[in-house]
Order: sequence, then C-alpha cells, then structure tokens
Amino acid sequence: MCRYIMGVDAGGTKTYAVITDHNGRKIGSGLSGEANHQTIGMERAYLNIKEAIDLALKDGGLDYHEIDFTQYGLAGADRPIDFQIIEPALKRIPLKSWDLVCDTMIGLRTGSRDNEGVALVCGTGTNAAGRTSNGTSVQTGGFGYMFGDEAGGSHLALETFRASIRSWEQREIPSSLVNKVPKFLGFASMEELIDYYLDNQIDTVSNGLTIVLHEAAKEGDKLSIHILEKMGTELGRAAKSVIKRLGEFTRRPIPIVLIGSVLQKGRSASLLNALRKTIVEEYHEVEFITPKMEPVYGANLLGMDRLGIPTTLEVEEKFIQYGGYQD
Repeated sequence: MCRYIMGVDAGGTKTYAVITDHNGRKIGSGLSGEANHQTIGMERAYLNIKEAIDLALKDGGLDYHEIDFTQYGLAGADRPIDFQIIEPALKRIPLKSWDLVCDTMIGLRTGSRDNEGVALVCGTGTNAAGRTSNGTSVQTGGFGYMFGDEAGGSHLALETFRASIRSWEQREIPSSLVNKVPKFLGFASMEELIDYYLDNQIDTVSNGLTIVLHEAAKEGDKLSIHILEKMGTELGRAAKSVIKRLGEFTRRPIPIVLIGSVLQKGRSASLLNALRKTIVEEYHEVEFITPKMEPVYGANLLGMDRLGIPTTLEVEEKFIQYGGYQD
C-alpha cells in the first residue's frame, strides 16, 4: 500500500510543497509566495501555504485525505506565541495528520540523519538552531538587528549599499562597489543614486546587492571581502551560541548544517573560511555540511521519520536529484 508524505517549506520569499511516496518518489509539487506571518500577516501566509498545497495535490492527482502525513517547516515559527497564531490557520486545511516546526529544523534534517546538530541559516534573514538526541532544542537569533542579528541576505545588501557610500565619501577604503552598486540599481553615478534615495525618502535596498557583493569579493575587492568575513564571523558566533546553550551533544563530530541561499548558493570562500575559523577556535570536533537538497525535502524526511519509514541513501539521492543546489 502506497503512503504519501507532504513536506511544506514556507519562508520569507516562497512556499514550496512537495509530495513524495514512501519510497521517496516525487509525486507532485506546488510553489507560491512567501509565508512568514511575522512579515505579511497570518491570513496572507495561510493563503500562500494553501495555494502551494493545492497545486501540489493537483500536480500529483491526489486529494487531501490521501496524504498520510504533512510536515510543515515555517519561517516565523519561533516562539510559543507564533505556534498559537499559526496552528489555528493550518487546522483550516483539511489534512488528516500533520506537524509544525520552525524551518531551521527541516534544514537540520537535510544534513543530519539522526536529526542532531546545529542548523545555521543565512538566506533572506538569519537564524541558528540546534537539537540534541533527546529532543532538546534551542534557537539563537531570527528576530532582526534590534535583537542581536547581524547576518542574512537583507543585512548583507544593506551593508553593501552603506559601504559603497562610505567608500565614495572616503570614509572607507577604495572599493569597486562605488561603481558596481549604482550601475546595478540603474544610476549613472553614486551622487545620482544618493540624491534619488534621499529625495524620495527610500529606506530599503534591493537584496540583489548581495550578488554584487559576492562578485566584487571574487574579483578581490578588499572592502567586499571584509564585509563577507565579518558576516562569517557573526554566523560562527551564532553557531557557537547554540552549542553552548544546548550543552552536551552525544554525536561527534557535531554536524553544522549550512542552509540558505547565502551559504548554499553564494558560498563565498571569505565568508565560509571566517565562519569555520570562528567555530573551530573553540570547538574542534565539528563537521560542516552543505546539503545538496532543497530544505523542503528535510520536511519530507521528517515526515517519513514520523511514520516510521526508513530513509535510505537511495531516498536521499532521489531528493538531491529532484531539488538540489548546483556546486
């Protein structure tokens, strides 16, 4: 008898739902908009989650009652109060059996078979969380700059914008960002860019500036390299915080699972080297893992765990083929 598992990864940019069977075969998938209730509200988040699920069901030719288990991994599912907001909305979706975790936990499962270790997230935002073998978990960060965060794609973009201005004004070392940032944003010069942003009271910047930063760093721009190294150090501190707060891990080396577009797609050598150096200077028995499967498949793996279905290397290889990141 075929059993169907649905994984739902709902983040700050998209919601992705994937249905697999008990052998890891992909049956259907659906993609919709962002679903972090903290930024867009629960009703909009709910509609996007439901749309992704409905598209996945339609793609797979299935109905709600045919899904044996659904594992949600949602950005913004950080504290008990978040679960009190999210769970009543999810109950409106007629799925018979489901569970909700923060998206960091589905990320951890993509790189840790026994679901023990540290998940370090750096996508649009940042978050660090960990879990021990007895189920104890802790989270560091995820609440923005005011609450201690200094990482994530949005933060990188803002730092890139600021650095370009500071370099142009000679408050920083010379940098190619002075030319690259205005060009990327469609301006002929830094002066034109600054005047436009000030005149129109614009206080946000395009996250696409992270691409500009990575390109400049690869070309050897020292200011860009410094920004990425600083973020790597910050991410390393977040990972060390999780290890310290959780205490003893039974597994050695401790898996450090690197998740999110900045870590999995950007893969800046400057950032990653600083991250590793920061952690290893205090914790030597660690293993850095960059998953090759999309985080949504971590939700499917957790769903299979909940149903007592063994997850073999063959299943994991299928998930990598279905939705992997390019090296």
